[in-house]
Amino acid sequence: MPEFLQDVEAIREQARRKIEEGPITEAYRGDKDKTLSILNDALATEIVCVLRYLHHYFMATGVHGKAVADEFKEHADAEREHADQIAERIQQLGGKPDFNPQSLVQRSASQYVEGETLADMIREDLIAERIVIEVYTDMIRYFGNNDPTTRLMLEHILKDEEEHASDLADLLYIVDPQTGETAGQDPGTHPLDVHSRQSGGARQSGQQQSDENRSAAKAAQSTEKFTGRGSAVPPVKQSGNAGRTGRGNSQPQDQAEPADLEEDLQSGRSRAVRVTKPNRKRGAA
Repeated sequence: MPEFLQDVEAIREQARRKIEEGPITEAYRGDKDKTLSILNDALATEIVCVLRYLHHYFMATGVHGKAVADEFKEHADAEREHADQIAERIQQLGGKPDFNPQSLVQRSASQYVEGETLADMIREDLIAERIVIEVYTDMIRYFGNNDPTTRLMLEHILKDEEEHASDLADLLYIVDPQTGETAGQDPGTHPLDVHSRQSGGARQSGQQQSDENRSAAKAAQSTEKFTGRGSAVPPVKQSGNAGRTGRGNSQPQDQAEPADLEEDLQSGRSRAVRVTKPNRKRGAA
């Protein structure tokens, strides 16, 4: 500590000069005017983010709207705190925070995009956060050791913005827990599209069933017209090779052979035979 106080009287004299500048002393190495301009642009960026998040908070509806709306509200509150910190730092540097609504959008690094669907809202907020992250990172490098207070403030804000971007990415995309890589877009961000796809599938299935019913009705009408009956012809049940006349098949069991009939007539025995086809008497040889 003593090495910094080699000339106490000189330091005291410097502190007495320009006391109206408050915390800004001759040790400040930054360009104050440029710093004020940069911080006012950052202030406009934060205000636009607050307005966009608030709009999304009130307009987030649907199946997953409530959970996402709470996230929007949390981000809006954090952005408002960032705006307060930046405005306070501007005042400390002897400047005037610019809250003029006419120039907010022109000075803001992020855009004010409302979005039409829940997925659009999440996507636009994620894009804005990524823009802010890149801009604030460059600001931190610019201030470096010339303005450590402003640099530390922006580092704290940058940390929050990175958390916001991570939260929004989790809402919009599905991440594979094994690899940590993005596997695709979360279907919950398009609940109406999922419902319409399910309804479309049900309608298609119903249409297919209706077509099958109409085809069955047409087949029944054709059978009725062909047979002349009031109902379709019932199917004939067959087992094994019964009733088949293909090559190598034996004759039906219920049809007697002519030799057996002649033997029965000579012996005087009667035999009940169910004939399925008209019997034709063979002529004598």
